[in-house]
Parts: sequence; C-alpha cells; structure tokens
Amino acid sequence: MIEGVKIKQIKKHCDDRGFFTELVRDDEALLEKFGQASLSMSYPGVIKAFHYHEKQDDLWFFPAGNAQVVLYDLRPNSKTKGRTDVYYMGEENQILLLIPKGVAHGYRVLGEKPATILYFTTHSYDAKQPDEKRIPWDDPEIGFDWTTKFR
Repeated sequence: MIEGVKIKQIKKHCDDRGFFTELVRDDEALLEKFGQASLSMSYPGVIKAFHYHEKQDDLWFFPAGNAQVVLYDLRPNSKTKGRTDVYYMGEENQILLLIPKGVAHGYRVLGEKPATILYFTTHSYDAKQPDEKRIPWDDPEIGFDWTTKFR
C-alpha cells in the first residue's frame, strides 16, 4: 500500500426504514483539518485522471455507482515512490480512501450507471492559485492500463 494512504471501512446501521452511516468524524485520524466537501457525478466509462495536489489531502467516498480508483506515488522521498495501487470503490465496496498530497489519483466509472463521488479536502479550492496539477490519463511514466481485464 502506498505510504500515507488510509482506508476506513464504512459501518451501516440498518433497520426497516433504511440505513444510517457516519462518514467522517473529527475524532478520527483521517483528515488533519477540514477544508471543503464536494460532490461530483460521472457517466459510465468516463476516466477522470490523473491529478495531484501539493498542499491538500483528499478523502474520497463513492455513495452511488462503482469506480476503479488508481493511485500513483509521485513523492520523491516516499518509501513507495513509483508504486501504483488500485482500489474498487462504490456501492459494492463502501470505503473511505485518504489520498495524501503528492499522490496522483484518478478513477474510471465501472458498470452501466453513473458514479457519484463525495470528497473532502484539507484545504478549500482557490481559483486564483489552484492546488491541482494535471497528468494525462495515459501518462507513460504511470503506465496504467485502464482496460477491463476479466470479461
């Protein structure tokens, strides 16, 4: 696992009305501080990759749909520099994924329906000086093959 990445399993409390779950609490060691919460939806087959941050950590959760999430460690002083990790997140695997600053990340929507991502960051977005560095989805250094292997 890439150094600094954390996973939190989601606990659902179900009854005859539906369910309730806690996502992020201030007494957990997930976010060093709260900056912003955002929500995005992507259509089936869409790839949104790659980008990374120099100042902020991201905490991702997919409440609807499913996604293949790819992380690549760009940090020069990390023990896991150059490592790629893949996580399957969404309705079928409800986890929170903490992505540290300096780790490139992106996702591909899986299945036949859109995926919704809810994410929390340690800093608010600054349109004048965005902390978002982009890398092409097919970057040769990362070399990730986005095709489905086991059809």
